[in-house]
Amino acid sequence: MTTKRTSARQRLLDTADRLFYAEGVHTVGIDRIIEEAGVAKGSLFYNFSGKDGLVAAYLAARDENRRERVARYLEGLDAPVERLLAVFDALQEAVSSPGYNGCPFANANAEAAPDSVEAEALRTFRGWLADMLLALTKEAGFADPAGVADRLRLLYDGAVANSQLDAHPDAVRLAKELAAMLLQASPRDSLQAEG
Repeated sequence: MTTKRTSARQRLLDTADRLFYAEGVHTVGIDRIIEEAGVAKGSLFYNFSGKDGLVAAYLAARDENRRERVARYLEGLDAPVERLLAVFDALQEAVSSPGYNGCPFANANAEAAPDSVEAEALRTFRGWLADMLLALTKEAGFADPAGVADRLRLLYDGAVANSQLDAHPDAVRLAKELAAMLLQASPRDSLQAEG
């Protein structure tokens, strides 16, 4: 019986994901990733063209996982308000996972230059989050969908930060309660189904 060995690219990504998320993009060197991944140095440059390429791939994978998690929680929900609140349920899953260390995009961007791959990944994720919340608030028929989406994003960000910085286990639950109160109190343009 033969077992298929994981590709060098995947071993590099898996190792980078573990180390970058736990210890930081700027503190973990390439030599350590290569050693722990058990690959030749040439594999890094063949697959990623250097550390920036590996960082970009790591953050892109984190972004994809985040989007997939949110999509899973939205799946099967029809009521727009339930869909908005489900975003917080997806966040709860993330902050409850073992080894949670905050937002990987914000963490990676903390010491990065404005034109770095880290900054670009953060802008991409933040843009997606803002667009998703705005689309959901429009779908729900709020009179000021952008204002409601901005407030929800602030609650989301606060829950992320509080979960990490203060290791507050109930931060997301409290943010979701506040989000529900916000959605209940926010005027709607149309007589859409409440949910």
